[in-house]
Amino acid sequence: MVNKDFFEALKDLQAEKGINEEVFIAALEQALTAAYKKNCGMAKNAQVKLNPEKNTIKIYSYRTVVDEVDDMDKEISLEEAKQIKHSYKVGDIVAEEESTKDFNRIAVQTAKQVITQKIKEIEKQSVYKDIAEKEGKIVVAIVKRIDIDNVYLEIGGTTLEGLLTKRDLLPSDNLKPGDRIKVYVRHIKDDFRGTVVQVSRTHVNFVRMLLEMEVPELTNGEVSIVNIVREPGLRTKISVQAKVPNLDAVGACIGNKGMRINSVINELNGEKIDIINYSENPADYIVAALSPAEVSEITVDTAAGIANVLVPENKLSLAIGKGGHNVRLAAKLTGYKIDVKPTKEQVASTNDVVSTSNANIILDDDFFSDID
Repeated sequence: MVNKDFFEALKDLQAEKGINEEVFIAALEQALTAAYKKNCGMAKNAQVKLNPEKNTIKIYSYRTVVDEVDDMDKEISLEEAKQIKHSYKVGDIVAEEESTKDFNRIAVQTAKQVITQKIKEIEKQSVYKDIAEKEGKIVVAIVKRIDIDNVYLEIGGTTLEGLLTKRDLLPSDNLKPGDRIKVYVRHIKDDFRGTVVQVSRTHVNFVRMLLEMEVPELTNGEVSIVNIVREPGLRTKISVQAKVPNLDAVGACIGNKGMRINSVINELNGEKIDIINYSENPADYIVAALSPAEVSEITVDTAAGIANVLVPENKLSLAIGKGGHNVRLAAKLTGYKIDVKPTKEQVASTNDVVSTSNANIILDDDFFSDID
């Protein structure tokens, strides 16, 4: 049974499956030990030892030295032990090599079955460890099959299956088997069904990761994302901040002629993306967050977390957005409740107005007391 070819076959198998040799040998020894016990008696305390360097396999049985033997499979008398080695005393463990000829064809077949199972388990653990490192990242996947509720994917570089549910699909996604798509690995878990890789194209971090892939200033720390909010398929708003002097954070994210941001938009099937500069001034921040709408006037109650915004009447629908998504996202981005109304008459006196480049901003006393 045991020869050089056997161990060379094991090495080939290790290389093919990408399995650690020590892990594989340990699992194989455990499998062969189980097979030997099944064939020669479960009561015997035996263990199979493999030595790939010497191309040998040996079976050892272990018995404890006692004064009086009650279990011949697990115990050996002191008198008999001393015949093996004079220094043995009560309590010592005597290891004896068993004949491999008793390890017959039935036992070998049993070992093969257990080994096959062990290899599957080791492969699964290896793949799980590999994919676990991808949790919270973007991977490329291939669409395998589609049913009413889910899309099943082949995760690139693994044998694992990704699960893309309805809520994780973009409304504009029109997938078919064989399509290659990018997905965000949202969660990985092991249950009775095996390893389940839950992926998403609607998660807010999908946009974050896509942008980081295109903008080196984000990965090297020159620009940071302060906040990002999203209504998948409609619009995403992102506030960014430069971490080094004289750097245009928004321009860095957009790229030359919009190349960087357009790559992200294309992956999202045309989903609109607004990138704005973060400002510690809440009024400026809210005005920017309402982009692409123009703001005529804004009153901010910082204590209550409310902003009242006036926009030109013909821009009201743009400020609010389809189904209210623009103002809703601006509110989530800034953390303020935003009330948008059309401009009527200028009611504030010039002493109460602080001018900015694109809006008149009225700040209540609480704001200035907060600054003080």
